[in-house]
Amino acid sequence: MNDFDSNSEEKLIESILIVDDQPANLRVLSKMLEGKDYKVKKASDGESAIIAAQSNPPDLILLDILMPNMDGYEVCEKLKSEEKTKDIPVIFISALSDVFDKIKAFEVGGIDYITKPFQEEEVLARITSQLTIQTQRKLLEKEQLLLKKEQENLRKEIRQRKEAEAILYQSRALISSILNASLDGIAALEAVRDPKTGKIEDFRCIVVNPVTAKIFNSQPENLTGKLLFKRFISKIKPELFPAFIRVIETGKALEQDIKYHYKNEQKWFHFIAVKLGDGFSITVRDITVRKKLELKLSKLATIDGLTGIYNRHYFDNTLIQEWQRSLRGNQPLSLILCDVDYFKPYNDIYGHPEGDKCLIKVAQIMDNIVKRSSDFLARYGGEEFAIILPNTNIKGAVNIAEKIRAEILNLKIPHQGSKVSEYITLSLGVASFKPSFESSIEMLIKLADNALYQAKNNGRNQVYFNHDE
Repeated sequence: MNDFDSNSEEKLIESILIVDDQPANLRVLSKMLEGKDYKVKKASDGESAIIAAQSNPPDLILLDILMPNMDGYEVCEKLKSEEKTKDIPVIFISALSDVFDKIKAFEVGGIDYITKPFQEEEVLARITSQLTIQTQRKLLEKEQLLLKKEQENLRKEIRQRKEAEAILYQSRALISSILNASLDGIAALEAVRDPKTGKIEDFRCIVVNPVTAKIFNSQPENLTGKLLFKRFISKIKPELFPAFIRVIETGKALEQDIKYHYKNEQKWFHFIAVKLGDGFSITVRDITVRKKLELKLSKLATIDGLTGIYNRHYFDNTLIQEWQRSLRGNQPLSLILCDVDYFKPYNDIYGHPEGDKCLIKVAQIMDNIVKRSSDFLARYGGEEFAIILPNTNIKGAVNIAEKIRAEILNLKIPHQGSKVSEYITLSLGVASFKPSFESSIEMLIKLADNALYQAKNNGRNQVYFNHDE
């Protein structure tokens, strides 16, 4: 049986394809992953990796960058260009640690980057995180397919209801039985016009079913014949009034999602309003569960699972947006890159759980200091953090960096493995300039990275800055 046979009746085990031209790396990673009950398949070059991925798509690919004939970047681009493999998450593995190599890995479609030599805890944590996101994405896609089918059924119901309008008006008993049996909220409203101008002033409820009445914490008999918009609907979303008028005037259906505070709970509803005589019919469906799932998946895609601050992927997107905004406004843009000093010895002495706690505390201190809504804090990778400071010159950025450095030192987290202090410290590199068409995001990152390097090279536990006026 093939390692990636999706028709297996056995308990589902996630599959990983490892691509590396070094047999030693393949053995290390295979042993590590098989020890955690992953299905593992190996490829030693780009061509065989592409064939393996297309014949039996794995759940995730670990892809080396430096390989003969076809490097990892080219392999990733080919995989992302094919329908069958484009959605497989790719984590790059390489001894290359330069920021530009990492940026290129993300540009060709990679979702994470692991630097050799491997740290087992890091490898497993990153794989677990990406497989979780992949699983949630598949669940969302399934939910969206179901929703699409439901929407098609809903539109079909509306078409059928429009065709039956004449019958519905002649038989109130038939209307009542249909409405009461529906799981969706359904109502029909007629326009109330000014007798002199003919202008629509409100909408009167003609028919309403129990599901709709429940949304307004009422009963059908208390709503039928009443003016509804000014009493109820305006409290949910006032701008719906002119929107409903346009439905009557143009005959074009209105379809929207709306948020509603219902019985101390935030609810989401999807509705479709269709012209009905001199009024409209409306069908309402509770989509709160789907909306909550979307919000949860959105958070997973942007938040670092350990520290609770933004992740590297979201940082890259935000930096592009802030660069473009600063370029348009001719405003300075500052970037701080910082690194926990001697963090590897800290993990070796105190253990990875304590290392995680340390990173969480450092992130919390930074989050408390970076207070402006426009500022952006992210975990850049491992023990590295990054801060984007829009509309901030080098002086302001250095002040923030120095405050962070001092506050981290004041935490007095013991660190026996540090060569600069008995406590945990930070080295920070600061870069700042006004974006122009002659400059680039890469230049800003390089300035900050070089400044961080100087801060470390000069003894650590300090702030070093570069700027281009």
